[in-house]
Amino acid sequence: MRAIALVVRAISGLNTWVGNIFSWLSLGIVLVCFTIVVQRYAFDTSIIWMRDLYVWLNGAMFTAVAGFALLRNDHVRVDIFYRPAGLKRKALVDLIGVVIFLLPFCWVVLAYGWPFVARSWRIYEASANIGGMPGLFILKTFIPAFALLVALQGIAMALRSVLVLAGQEELLPEHLRYRRDEEQAQETAV
Repeated sequence: MRAIALVVRAISGLNTWVGNIFSWLSLGIVLVCFTIVVQRYAFDTSIIWMRDLYVWLNGAMFTAVAGFALLRNDHVRVDIFYRPAGLKRKALVDLIGVVIFLLPFCWVVLAYGWPFVARSWRIYEASANIGGMPGLFILKTFIPAFALLVALQGIAMALRSVLVLAGQEELLPEHLRYRRDEEQAQETAV
């Protein structure tokens, strides 16, 4: 069980690290967007590669931080039944959801996205816009990275569920445990 807890901590640590780094792209997105607006309305000009950069930064950030969002439980969830459930029921729902929905979804994204990305790398694909940015193939690499990071975090969720169902959740640090009802009530009250 300690090995399972170690794997959960390692995967969660990886996604935390990636999420903390790539979340800084949001600052770059704001700065690039601001620059584009100033150029357009103050100087009546537009630079195509900057518009590409704005979109590409968005794509890179949102695909890279998806595993981190899953770790933090920031994804949309219809939780009218999940939220009031006990820890073991939540763990069972998470385990089933990961195995039946999340991991197959990640496999489909990886399986169908890989040829798309490989082709892009073979031809060193660039922006379709004249004067756009080179290196679109690098951005497309975020597609399999997204699938792998989310799948890894899904595996960590499933393993955490196994620990809870086995009554061994205390092997995980506090920030990786399920939230108790009191913490959820405080969160919704704020």
